Amino acid sequence: MDAPELTTTLDLLRWIGWAQRKAGEDWIRARELSHEQSFVLGYLVQHPGAIQRDIAEITRTSAASVTSLLQGLERRELVERRTEPGNERSKRVYATAAGAELISGFDTAMAAAEATILAPLDQAERATLHALLTKITSELPQPTRS
Repeated sequence: MDAPELTTTLDLLRWIGWAQRKAGEDWIRARELSHEQSFVLGYLVQHPGAIQRDIAEITRTSAASVTSLLQGLERRELVERRTEPGNERSKRVYATAAGAELISGFDTAMAAAEATILAPLDQAERATLHALLTKITSELPQPTRS
């Protein structure tokens, strides 16, 4: 199979995005996690004690999907659900120490991927690229969580 022909700037940006995404997917897969599981673990490390409704909202999935996802993570002892004292219906979700440890190197792995992707550029070229991309993205609609 021949490499795709990259003729436009956006083709090149997509290829860079693909390389970054692949590095993240490879890192996640090596830990036997799905993208959704790794995202939820990361969210729980940053937001300990989140309720399932918050997780469903941030992942843009249904409550049933979150329940299933959390059950899988619980079986691996990567998360735990705890009931609130005095409110047995409300459960808060926490990453366990094992869950937090499992995903602890993601930011470092992504920094390494960035270094690899940008390796052909010297520091001045990197600064120029960053400035140009900042200029472009400043004119785009900002992502929302809704």
